[in-house]
Amino acid sequence: MHIDVSDGVFTATPTWNNLEEFSFLTSELPMLHFEVHLMVANPEQAIEKWLKGGAERVIVHLEAMSNPHLILKKAKGAHGEVMLAINPGTSVEAFAPYFISFSGFQILAVPPGLSGQEFNESVLEKIKFLRERAPNAIIEVDGGINPETAKLAKEAGANILVSTSYIMDSPDPKGAYEKLERSMKQEE
Repeated sequence: MHIDVSDGVFTATPTWNNLEEFSFLTSELPMLHFEVHLMVANPEQAIEKWLKGGAERVIVHLEAMSNPHLILKKAKGAHGEVMLAINPGTSVEAFAPYFISFSGFQILAVPPGLSGQEFNESVLEKIKFLRERAPNAIIEVDGGINPETAKLAKEAGANILVSTSYIMDSPDPKGAYEKLERSMKQEE
């Protein structure tokens, strides 16, 4: 389960940011695995509380991070995983210094902010570049994911895809999820 947390500083629009409700949710649904995408101006101050609140993985933005060592230390101390994200306008080569220290990377296919934006196909080259340079890394793609873009992102080398609008805006969310899943398996 992917949860977006935006502070209205790093992104123009703030989103849900209630740690107390999140902690309740994770305790009530232990069968789900939660990751929190922190689109915040100071991830060093936020990462630990979300991991302790029940997130198994936290995603922080390279553009907002000032101390990668502190981020990694806090994640390890909270027994969680941390991934590093970039916005569509950031060069994928900016990940290179972090290939050894971070096990996973997220590429946004849309500018951070509101859901429902269109997938930017230029990220496919970023996914391919990252897969070549960090063959064992987890690569997650977020934004504009539907059955067609999911297949393209997977073929480029992505392991994990995040889809909100395609599923949640559908009159049949379960059916939309299943169609998305089939497209990842190239059954359609």
